[in-house]
Amino acid sequence: MSGASRKNRRPTPPPQAAPAIDRALHEGPTNPYGPLTPAQVDLLIDSACTLLADSGCAFETGTEAIEILRAAGCDVSVDGIARVDATLVRRCIETTATSARLWDRAGEHFIELDRRHTWFMPGMTCIKVYDPVGGERRDSTAADLAAITRLADALPNIDGACVACKDVAHSDRAGEINEFAVLIQNTGKPLEYLCENAESFLAAIDMAAAVRGSPRALAEKPYFLQIVTPLPLAFFRTHTDQIIAGARAGIPISVGTLPIGGASTPITIAGSIVNSLATDFAGMVLGQLSRRGAFVIGSSDVSFMEPATGGIGNFTHASLADMAMHQIRRRLGFPSFTGFAGQSAAPRFNQDAVAEISAGMMQTFFSRPATLDYLGSLDEGITFSTHALCLCDEFAGMLRSLWRGVDIDADSIALDLMRAVGPRGNYLAQTHTAAHCRDQSWQARYFGALMPTSTNQRADIDLFGRIDADVRKMAADHMPQAPAPALLDALAQIQSRYAAAHGL
Repeated sequence: MSGASRKNRRPTPPPQAAPAIDRALHEGPTNPYGPLTPAQVDLLIDSACTLLADSGCAFETGTEAIEILRAAGCDVSVDGIARVDATLVRRCIETTATSARLWDRAGEHFIELDRRHTWFMPGMTCIKVYDPVGGERRDSTAADLAAITRLADALPNIDGACVACKDVAHSDRAGEINEFAVLIQNTGKPLEYLCENAESFLAAIDMAAAVRGSPRALAEKPYFLQIVTPLPLAFFRTHTDQIIAGARAGIPISVGTLPIGGASTPITIAGSIVNSLATDFAGMVLGQLSRRGAFVIGSSDVSFMEPATGGIGNFTHASLADMAMHQIRRRLGFPSFTGFAGQSAAPRFNQDAVAEISAGMMQTFFSRPATLDYLGSLDEGITFSTHALCLCDEFAGMLRSLWRGVDIDADSIALDLMRAVGPRGNYLAQTHTAAHCRDQSWQARYFGALMPTSTNQRADIDLFGRIDADVRKMAADHMPQAPAPALLDALAQIQSRYAAAHGL
């Protein structure tokens, strides 16, 4: 779409919805599912502490993280292996904040990152997209990230935005900094951010402070969650610098590795969980040593190698591990940012993708993570699909309908009405039916009354066609409220300053 035509489009008014803190509540009449016994949960936690004390975790030498760990009494070898005593680990777990708020760009509404709510995000860091015109798979661009972010802004059950795809042609610090600016400019919702370079994170903090008006205001109303992804039991400078800077600035931090059981961690669920938990604990210790009480929590995802192909696979294996990790974090008192639902290994949005996304999203009903961060990611995390994101939004709405549970009161039981209607009556013309016909059903976007059947005489358009039409309509109609010109100038100045400082 040309710049001129976009300029003439009117901003879409924000949807009138219930307060965000209520609409995402998963705590209610049903409990999360846990595949482990309490004794097994404690054994896995104890084993992770033992591994961190005996084998240790690798940190890049010559970094502030090494100095902080040594000052806290950790045994750090000359090659950067830090052995962290279990007493220190448990003390840091006790002081870590158990919840945090992410505020929208305007600073008026927030989402609560805790154990009671589930939030849905598109992502994450794919390097390919399906071209919206020709449909071919190609490298992603900043324009693609902007379009996906606007779509996320339009979808009613998507609660924030993150770096869904990379600007592949500019995969450097300048490109990463620009990606954060793209997010700010194309949605009013809260953000998640992930970058490879600590300098990019510092620039993001400066830009978020410009949005809020000051660093102090940003600490009071955090605008984004920073995602830090070390290797299993191995932190480089960029990881530790981000943890330290984020903890001190009051930015909520999610520290989690992406292990592949059978390759970078043991192939057993228990072994991979212990290795991942030890990595999480190492990041949480550094966070608390940087600022006591900071929200720096572990969030490792556990996936596994498919022995027949060497790729990432085995849905059941990963699903069990995911539910176990959620249960362990509930035991520790923390929200869980893990959750593989919403993504698929399928190379494009086809029947295989729909089947895998459907199964994964329904598992979320039982596991109850705080965030789902991979919605729309296909092709083993390589390619982003706007159509898959829309399907995930549909399932997110269904989950929220299920989590609300069943109303049980005099009005819903309707005993007086049933007495009045009698055994042979019907309820079609009753005011009770008119009053409740909408609030008792999930208002589906692509299914239900919108799905073609032999009785509703709708055109026989399949699921892909219905979603495709919706994607194109939202791209044409929806335009988020633009940031103020003064803020855009401030963002540009920050980008220029970092570019000049680093010779970009």
